[in-house]
Amino acid sequence: MRRVAILLPAALALTACEGGGDPVQQALRETAAANQSATVRETATTSATDPASMDRTWVAGMIEHHRNGAAMADAALVRSQDPQVRRMAQAIKTARTREIAEMQAWEPAAAAVP
Repeated sequence: MRRVAILLPAALALTACEGGGDPVQQALRETAAANQSATVRETATTSATDPASMDRTWVAGMIEHHRNGAAMADAALVRSQDPQVRRMAQAIKTARTREIAEMQAWEPAAAAVP
């Protein structure tokens, strides 16, 4: 949460300088990217000490990542009039929703069995 409090104002300021797009959406994208980078670094550190913990961290991070992708696809489906963008957004939403369900069904004990 502390990262969000620090990064959101910075992202808003940078977005305002760029002069394009919705500054709130841009700030959310920047914050999500920063949080994802932090999760990747945490996963890499954790994997060296506890592989099972790394597995759980990776699955949790990917679920969140895919939820963000599905939410962005939803926004494109609502706002876009371009048929190709709408087709891609629907494909992403369908795939990410299926992948989220697959990851939520994963159980560490089942994955450990060879």
